[in-house]
Amino acid sequence: MATAVRVLPPGELPDWELQFRFLSGRLCLAYTATVGERWRRSFERLRAGEDLGRWFVAAGLLAEPPTVTETQLRSARRLREAVYRTARAAIDGGAAGDSDLRTINTHARHAGLAPQLTGLGTRELHPGRTPVEAVLATVARDAVELLGSPDVARIRECASDECALLFFDASRPGRRRWCSDQACGNRARAAHHRARRS
Repeated sequence: MATAVRVLPPGELPDWELQFRFLSGRLCLAYTATVGERWRRSFERLRAGEDLGRWFVAAGLLAEPPTVTETQLRSARRLREAVYRTARAAIDGGAAGDSDLRTINTHARHAGLAPQLTGLGTRELHPGRTPVEAVLATVARDAVELLGSPDVARIRECASDECALLFFDASRPGRRRWCSDQACGNRARAAHHRARRS
């Protein structure tokens, strides 16, 4: 059973723990990483509307953070958890929950970010009049594309004991174990090496 995501009191987490992770290889999976340490503390990185707006900018979806209402923040968190549970079900070989599918599909029906040409060889994403809903629709559509295709079999959970990040394995053999070979992979190999020497 999934651990409830907790909003920890200010000061309980160092700033680096609240930084967003973009190692997942897919937008929808990177969005699920806005919960930290799902295996232990399960803490919320989207503590307030400002944090969600910051994620939109960090993900390269908007140039400026929009104003986010409390209702929009709750909706954004519901979408994130629906994507997470559906991806976990795919990894575990189980069925996705009907409620989670409805949540993803409802968000995907909204108008998403529209690509616009800004000059020869450059483009930007235009959010329209409802930027929060447009970004969430774009995330949900990425989830539909991934979870509704054969690529769903390439969703992995990082094999590190201290990471539960979901990622898309784009490697040719499809046997990647870590979200990042440079981070979790190096730490796991170093720990294995130390264990062999002792």
